Amino acid sequence: MKSTFRFPKVRYLLSACALALSLQPAAQAAETPPAEVHLDYAYYSPVSLVLKHFGFLEKALPQTKVSWVLSQGSNRSLEYLNSGGVDFASSASLAAVLSRANGSPIKSVYVYSRAEWTALVVRKDSPYKTVADLKGKKIAATKGTDPYLFTLRSLQQAGLSKDDVELVHLQHPDGRTALEKGDVDAWAGLDPHMAASQVQAGSRLLYRNTNFNSYGVVSVTDTYAKEHPQTIETVLKAYEQAREWAVKNPDELAKLLATESGLPLEVAKLQLSRTDLSSPQLTAKDVIASKAAAPILVSEELVRRGVNVDQVIDQLIDTGFKETVARQ
Repeated sequence: MKSTFRFPKVRYLLSACALALSLQPAAQAAETPPAEVHLDYAYYSPVSLVLKHFGFLEKALPQTKVSWVLSQGSNRSLEYLNSGGVDFASSASLAAVLSRANGSPIKSVYVYSRAEWTALVVRKDSPYKTVADLKGKKIAATKGTDPYLFTLRSLQQAGLSKDDVELVHLQHPDGRTALEKGDVDAWAGLDPHMAASQVQAGSRLLYRNTNFNSYGVVSVTDTYAKEHPQTIETVLKAYEQAREWAVKNPDELAKLLATESGLPLEVAKLQLSRTDLSSPQLTAKDVIASKAAAPILVSEELVRRGVNVDQVIDQLIDTGFKETVARQ
């Protein structure tokens, strides 16, 4: 498989100027660093593993306690954010859209990856060849995550709805187990579990569509964005330091991912072969890509009645974040 892991020509640092502009003049003074900052890390977010491993943020905020929480999926990550368990949450962008559309006041401030991290997976001996073949079958998917939304969009493209299949709501690792045991007919996979199932069980990717994979974002609450703009800038600078290390050291990154996830190196390399870490800044293209998925959120009644999803996306994704070149 051809790798999409690309090295950027320049290094970017995101500055939270859009947030600063929203503050009152009195708040423009130097911000007192918070006593503690809570972040999540996830195997589907390799940059977060680098950030945690090297302690870049701990060095950038020496007077602040940095706490880490493992997220197994976007739904868990956003639950932690909305409950106050973390201040910075790593999730798929469409999961963040869904969360904000249903009343969670969050804002996405960074892109940690643009990866083909989900597909519909079947066992190696499965007779199914197309998505249409799954009509009346069981599909494991984690509700509220990118793989779940990928499944709905894939079914719709095949002329099916969620009522034409039986969706079994399982967390990602449990979905893999259910597939390999034969308890479900297909699984909406998520890396690295999907890559592990391919390598270790010979599972087959039944349907792939890079356009249906949303990108990975780091989000904060609106309140945190207003109260801690300089802390956000410091965290994003640390993320950039981690991302730059990741793209310059792909072999070491694969080893780190394998060590942290407890999976074979071959699995980590397969995951990273379909992971692009080169474009961390949010752009107008990201807004367009997210809005392309809006109709499925409405038609499947995944958002509250009357919600303008396009407006939600405009509020969630701030393309006004200033891009500057980091000279480190």
